[in-house]
This record gives sequence, C-alpha cells and structure tokens, in this order.
Amino acid sequence: MEEKRRCFSLSQNKFLQHWCVILFISSLAILPLTQSFNYGKALSKSLLYFESQRSGRLPYNQRVTWRHHSGLTDGLEQGVDLVGGYYDAGDNVKFGLPMAFTITMLSWGVIEYGDEISSAGEYTHALEAIKWGTDYFIKAHTHPNVLWVEVGDGDTDHYCWQRPEDMTTSRQAYKVDEKNPGSDVAGETAAAMAAASIVFRKTNPHYSHLLLQHAEQLFEFGDKFRGKYDESVRVVKGYYPSVSGFKDELLWAALWLYKATDKEDYLSYALEKANEFGGITWAITEFSWDVKFPALQIIASMLLTEENHREMGFKLVFEQYRSKAEYYLCACLNKNNGSNVNRTPAGLLYIRQWNNMQYVSNAAFLLTVYSDYLRASSQRLRCDRGKVGPEEVLLFARSQADYILGANPMGMSYLVGYGSRYPQRMHHRGASIESYRENKGFIGCTQGYDYWYPRNDPNPNVVVGALVGGPDHMDRFSDDRKNFMQTEACTYNTASLVGVLAKLHGVEEEDGYLNTPLLASS
Repeated sequence: MEEKRRCFSLSQNKFLQHWCVILFISSLAILPLTQSFNYGKALSKSLLYFESQRSGRLPYNQRVTWRHHSGLTDGLEQGVDLVGGYYDAGDNVKFGLPMAFTITMLSWGVIEYGDEISSAGEYTHALEAIKWGTDYFIKAHTHPNVLWVEVGDGDTDHYCWQRPEDMTTSRQAYKVDEKNPGSDVAGETAAAMAAASIVFRKTNPHYSHLLLQHAEQLFEFGDKFRGKYDESVRVVKGYYPSVSGFKDELLWAALWLYKATDKEDYLSYALEKANEFGGITWAITEFSWDVKFPALQIIASMLLTEENHREMGFKLVFEQYRSKAEYYLCACLNKNNGSNVNRTPAGLLYIRQWNNMQYVSNAAFLLTVYSDYLRASSQRLRCDRGKVGPEEVLLFARSQADYILGANPMGMSYLVGYGSRYPQRMHHRGASIESYRENKGFIGCTQGYDYWYPRNDPNPNVVVGALVGGPDHMDRFSDDRKNFMQTEACTYNTASLVGVLAKLHGVEEEDGYLNTPLLASS
C-alpha cells in the first residue's frame, strides 16, 4: 500500500495515476505490468459476433452454428418484407437507430482500416457484417419518405426469455413517414448507407450506387419533415429514446453524404447549419448511438487541412468544429482544465454504469482515427494542458483496448470468447438457452424464465466477440446473467472496437511504434 501512496503523491495527473494503479496491482502478482495481446485474433472474434446477432434466414456460410433462422414473418402483418437485420443486444427486438449506428461505425472502420482488416484475413467478413445491415435498410426504406424503424416491442419482449428461433412475442413493425417524422433515425440510416456506399464502391459498384440513392432520399426526408422519432414511435422511448434530438444526426448524415459524393451542397449544409444545429456550440464528452456531436466535429475538423475547403469561406466554422473536437479528445485524455471524462482507478474511461463499454470503444475509435490524422498532417492535438502528439493519443486508445482484452484488475477479457477468462453468463436470451441445433423443441416464455434465466451454470452457447457492458466505476465486475448493466452486450459496442483492433493489428505488423515509451510525446 505504501508504494501506491508514494506513486500517487508523485503524480497529480490521472493518466499517470492509471499506471500507478497497474504498477501496484502487478506488485501483488494480480496483473502483469505489461501484457501483449493478439489484436488480429481479437479482430476476428469481434467480426464473428455479428453473426450471432443476425435475424432472418441465415446463409449457407453461417459460422455461428448454434443460431438458426428467426423472424421469418417480420413485417408480414404490415404487408412489407422486414426479414433480416440485427437484434441489438440480448433481446429479440430490431431497433433501427442503434442498428444504423452499428453499420455506420463498422463502415467507418473499414474505410479507415480496410488494409489492416485485409491483412488479418477478415475483409470479406467485415463486408458481410455491413451488408447484412444495409440489405435490411433497403427493405425497410419502402418509399422515399417512409422508413420502418422497429420490429417487435421492447415491453412484451422483456416479459419473455426465449431464443429468437422460438419467438412468440409481438412482431409489430413501426415506421416513420411524412406525418410521423423521425429525422434522427432517418439521418443515422442515411449516414450508414452513405458510409457503406464508400465501402462497396470498388467491390460492388452497383450496390454502392443503390445505397447512395437510398441515403440521399433518406437525408432529404429527414431534413424536410423534421421531428424526433421517439415522438412518432413512442414504444421506443424506454429503450432507445432520442435524447440529443435529431440535429446531430442531420449534420452527421450531411458529412457522410459529402464524403460519399463529393457534392459541396452537403458540406455547405453542415457548415451553414453548424451554429443552428449545435455542431459548433455543443462541447460534449460522450459519443454514442444517440449523441453524434463529437464524431461529426472530428470529421469536419479533419476536412480543414484540405485546400479546396479552405477556399469556401468557412474557415472560422471549420476552426470552431475543430475546437469542439479537441475538447472531446482532450477530455478523454484528461487534458482539459475544465470537464474531463471520469476514469476507474485502473484507468478505464467511465461515463455511466449502464453499458459503459460502448463509450469506451467509441472513444478509443475516435482517438485512433484522430491520431492517424495528426500523424498524416504533422500536427499535435491542442489541449489546455499542452499539446499531445499522435503517438500518445494512440497509446491511450490502446490502453482502453488492452483493458477490454484483459489488462485490468479483474484479469477479465470483456470481449467474450477472447483469452482464457471472460464472462460466462452473458445476459443474452439465445446464448443462455440450449441451442436450436441441440434442442429443436419449443421453449416458451415461462419455461425460459423459470429454468434457463436463473441458472448459475455458464451459458451453453458462447457469443464470441461480444463486448459486454463491463465493470463499474471501481473496476468491479459481477458475472451474473441478471446483472444486465454489466453482462449484456450490444452490436454498437463491438462495431467501434473493430476499427481499433484493426489499427493495432496493423501497427504491430508494420513498424511496432506502439512500443514507444508511454510518455514519449508528452
């Protein structure tokens, strides 16, 4: 204990205190001071996860064999084909907003780190994960001004503990349209399809063009008929409410459409509405399926170095975007004089107790992308407490990924299926019940809750690549199926992690500069 006190007394910087904690724990032989991880293997597992979450008729090359066809009549009551897409987490509802965000982040990861994903032998799997989502969005966008945004009902679903293959709960579908707008979900789906169109541009140009058509129509729909989708689809309020409103999604979609089309109208939209829509006024310390401001601010700020953008007469707006982007990044690095992101004693970014890992993986991704931008443009991140070089930014992102993979006081990999110790009792209906392959007999709501849900045994099926909610503010974790705040995983947790793992895998393969001393660029 004395070593820990001495280390902390020498450092008032929380970033250094993180390493003091690790040093202290390692002295107790609980956690090695340095750990090496196979990022390529973790990347492979993270992409496999999306096959566990598939809804619809599974393909011949399905690798997760404990899953089977499900939701084959989705949309039938409404006269529309809504078979396919993803279940968001451990339940059996298809929620459009988080699903679209998942696809946006997967696509962004492939855009930035496609070469690294290829070198890991995972490029085809990454494209398959994206296309499973975008194929569904094409179906769900049945008219230029109609988007189906939810299948199933969270309330009735949560009364049941059933495998998706056995679902008896409501599969009612919900839409947004001209009279019942949903600019946020329309904007996020537009962003997802625009980003995916970039991914498929070379390998499948016809599909890429189709995605872009849908993206442009959805953006126009969301912008023309403005409103929050949770006011139109009220059943979503208890699960994925649009707390941030729709303005961030419209800016986000405009920037992705600009990246996909090079049409200056979309960039002008993001610049002209930057103040009105909060793009250059909101300083935010979290990035999530709901709050897009930090990410869109980062994308806008990275456009500043391009000569043609400097000539548009919006240099001040670009600079304001950059200032807000830096606020978020510096908050993650604990370099702001004002508000910084909280951390656990062992250094994990901590936003809130419910599914905190989503914020960690999202932050790690944005830090990773921006470190590349800084390196490529020979710049340093400007924070209140000094400038930060790209190496230090990436090293901190790696510290978050390493914590996820096992460099933590629990010695636990929070990426299910990776390492020798990971959560065994994930809060996940399909995983916790004997698989359809093993038992084709019907398992009802009551049977699931009475027999499978309360069992202390490990889940019979492993959801490989799932990033669970993670530990509490003191690095504590309880591997309990009923502890859904910590043991449930979501598609958007893993989606952002894919790009981070790809980058770390690529760095290890190429020049190994991650071995640079921790504070080399401080």
